Amino acid sequence: MHRTPHGYFDRATIENDLARAGFGAPPRLDTVAKKSRAASARVVAVAYCQGTPWRNEIEARDTSGLRRATDAATTAIARRFGHGPVEGKIQAHVVTVVK
Repeated sequence: MHRTPHGYFDRATIENDLARAGFGAPPRLDTVAKKSRAASARVVAVAYCQGTPWRNEIEARDTSGLRRATDAATTAIARRFGHGPVEGKIQAHVVTVVK
């Protein structure tokens, strides 16, 4: 996860990276929290395993493993959230900085 955009979440790391890049002013980091909704655990698994940079991570480990990884994710998500509609928390950092 640390090599993917989803793994870039640590506020101190972001602040340090911006300072090293030459931004003199400290950044403003606003965390935005929302609810994510999907029709089923399978929809969530396909979205993450096949529609994000995680796909590259999965295929880098096993070029034929995408279906198995998606199936495993579906099972894990359904175990936690059920087989019907899925709702979960999501969040992102919005970073504003002046050079």
